[in-house]
Amino acid sequence: MNLLLAQCDPKAPLLDADARQRVLAALPGWSPDPENKLIGRRFGFANFYQVMAFVNAVAEIAHAQDHHPEMLVGYDACTVSFTTHSRGGLTLNDAICAAQVSALPEATA
Repeated sequence: MNLLLAQCDPKAPLLDADARQRVLAALPGWSPDPENKLIGRRFGFANFYQVMAFVNAVAEIAHAQDHHPEMLVGYDACTVSFTTHSRGGLTLNDAICAAQVSALPEATA
């Protein structure tokens, strides 16, 4: 499955341990929390303007996928975390959005 082209499914099931391993292998830079309920990544930038451009680009993905992250925004960085609240943990939806966020041109600023 190409995560960059995939669409989130509101009925996506939780990922089992093997699926989580495969997903994380496909998402360089993303790490799970100790309970394996979310994945997150910190993106660094040269200035606040770049941070905000990135935040707005992430918002476009979240809106299009109807799957919304938690974001911690600072003057030179943004940490993005995905989990599927309705399922209480990680689903393929989180991997889809993480892959699409990682592919943003703003993510490599």
